[in-house]
Amino acid sequence: MSEPAAARLDALIDRVVGTGCCTGCGMCAQLDDGLALTLDAHGFARPHRVGASTADDEAVRTFRAACPGMTVRAQRPGRGAAPAATYHPQLGPVLACWEAAATDPDLRHRGSSGGVLSALAAWATSTGEVAQVVGARAAADPRRTVSVTIRTRAEALASAGSRYEPASAAAHPLATDAGGATIGKPCEAAALRALSRAQGAPAPLLLSFFCAGTPSAHATDALVEQLGLAPGQVPDELWYRGRGWPGRFTVRGPGGEQVSASYEESWGGVLGPAVQWRCRTCPDGIGESSDVTAGDFWRADERGYPVFDESDGWSALVARTPRGLDLVRRAVAAGVLTVRPITPDEVMAVQPSQRKRRRTLAGRLLGARVAGARVPRYRGFGLVRLGGQHLRESVQTARGTFRRVRSGALRRSA
Repeated sequence: MSEPAAARLDALIDRVVGTGCCTGCGMCAQLDDGLALTLDAHGFARPHRVGASTADDEAVRTFRAACPGMTVRAQRPGRGAAPAATYHPQLGPVLACWEAAATDPDLRHRGSSGGVLSALAAWATSTGEVAQVVGARAAADPRRTVSVTIRTRAEALASAGSRYEPASAAAHPLATDAGGATIGKPCEAAALRALSRAQGAPAPLLLSFFCAGTPSAHATDALVEQLGLAPGQVPDELWYRGRGWPGRFTVRGPGGEQVSASYEESWGGVLGPAVQWRCRTCPDGIGESSDVTAGDFWRADERGYPVFDESDGWSALVARTPRGLDLVRRAVAAGVLTVRPITPDEVMAVQPSQRKRRRTLAGRLLGARVAGARVPRYRGFGLVRLGGQHLRESVQTARGTFRRVRSGALRRSA
């Protein structure tokens, strides 16, 4: 007698989580009503069984095809992405690129860069372009993040700004609604795109952003305490970025006191080093599976590295599909966005971390495999070719990853 589908799905999930391959995207909760995403002991979002399983054989097959902890496929033109798109080796499928910003000054100010995703969410819902947008915002305890439904400009404004703390957009009940949109991390966009393909259903409008990884929730707690709030004290308000560009990590205490840290201090010193292992082996920090991707269009110094001086925000905006291109063009025509055409190379020129991640990932994956770690299957990203073009750096990365995995660092960041 074959093993029940519920047991097989649980075994697959346990394998993904146990080997550090889980992104915490939440897609699995769409396949089984008995699953929910909650924080584990390491401070990462992980699926846990909270009720009886509703999984069947189709759910098991779909999980294998869509879970980004098992497999991720690049959206190559002619194979899922727009046939007319070009495939940039580091930026993925591209139909058009712009430097962009929201024309609404409040959305631009509150957003992490130019406020373009918040502006698109507000415009798309107000015009009936989509029924709703699934996004994220601070929870009642603002150190934590929850998925929310955006249907108004006010809700888009309340959700503006980055949240460098675990969230699971793909677990939201409306994340798969073809009449809606989802703003999610690249892994969430990939999971929802693969899920719709596996189920033979239309995908929602997928909006994503450049992502450097998901830090542990414990990192936020540590940073809050470093800034002077007592352990366990719940802030009145907390934001990671936005309210300027790049914006400061800011905490407002119960008594009205306000403390903050610069982007370099918060992300570079505390949050960035605490990202989960799966993010360190991610082939797609630039949202290849989305219809539209946004990221910081940093100003750079003479070495090409971003300058984090406070200023009005600008986004790099990438249309990857005809649907995404049409959305941006109509938003520009409606006066929602101000844009200037740029090239994919201009985008990547001010994203040194994304460039390095992509070109050294083949070495990182090799080092992890040799050390005995399991990694997902990545197809179509051209990682070996990129790694071969930067062979010395790839070898150094492979050696460093091998040592890190063997030292047990994988277990500490899974």
